[in-house]
Amino acid sequence: MADVASRITAAKAEVESLKSKIEEVRNSKKGKSIGSLTAKRGDVGGIRGPPSFKVRRLLKGHFGKVYALHWSGDSQNIVSASQDGKLIVWNSTTTTKLRAIPLRSSWVMTCAYEQSKGNFVACGGLDNLCSIYNITEGTQAKSVKELASHDGYISCCRFIDEKNIITSSGDSSCIFWDIERGDALTTFTGHGGDVMSISLSPKDKNVFVSSSIDGTAKIWDIRESKCVQTHVGHTADVNAVSFFPDGNAIGTGSDDRTCRIFDMRAYGEVNSFLSSGTSGVTSVDFSKSGRILFSAYNDTNMAAWDTLKTKAPLAFQMQQAHTDKVSTLGVSPDGEGMCSGSWDTYVKIWA
Repeated sequence: MADVASRITAAKAEVESLKSKIEEVRNSKKGKSIGSLTAKRGDVGGIRGPPSFKVRRLLKGHFGKVYALHWSGDSQNIVSASQDGKLIVWNSTTTTKLRAIPLRSSWVMTCAYEQSKGNFVACGGLDNLCSIYNITEGTQAKSVKELASHDGYISCCRFIDEKNIITSSGDSSCIFWDIERGDALTTFTGHGGDVMSISLSPKDKNVFVSSSIDGTAKIWDIRESKCVQTHVGHTADVNAVSFFPDGNAIGTGSDDRTCRIFDMRAYGEVNSFLSSGTSGVTSVDFSKSGRILFSAYNDTNMAAWDTLKTKAPLAFQMQQAHTDKVSTLGVSPDGEGMCSGSWDTYVKIWA
């Protein structure tokens, strides 16, 4: 037994030594920070803020906490998921409810809109299932498939196309699915805790990122069926993650009250934004240009951060954007609007 204990101790020491060497190599390859680059170019121009940026549409119809929302690929519609047990598909311009889909389980945590043709939406939650619904115009919305393989709640789901979808779960894994057959094609494991959020690369459908309560964000390659990068820096659960518009960086939001930007080419953190409040980050998304990183918080507030600034990076703040926890937000694919959802049951469109 003593021999086994000594071997374990030696192995742990070797692991720590390797970690230190990896960190040294990574630090040696780091280039300049965003702050140093922008400083040489002089003052970065300001961003248009309030009162121009305000609520343009208020979507009323849910009777429970709104937990998730997602824009359609053409930026015309939005799907929202609430613990009133319904998915609602909205027209973002007229605020008309196009679909109200009753769910088998009211404990829904995520929803997704298929981006290419917009014929499908998906949702998942504490039932451990990812349910796919056909919402083709002229037909009654119906469940076409229930994807079952996860051993924990479904925290996030995103369509790759009409045939494939990726889900993340409280069982610490992500799964790449064949929707038509209902088969789990690849299971991605490596996180040390619940996976809270995923985001697909806007430039490569084979790449996605996940965030977890283990404090990390991981980049995965579907073709290689493995993690290709792990980004560290947060000191608490990482609740949200979103790809930068050019696909070369990611933005994260955490219970440590910070949003951070990690560059995949530099393999490291290039900027971070600390909220002055006491609440953790629930959701993040970039503007179409990438200049602004929007963040939602466990309280009633949202913020817009200037990604090019390290000093006074807060572009503007939406104080009391809702009357309860802001659980989700998302920027439309055309970049013309930003939508937020809250436990106050409302969905708001900002521009």
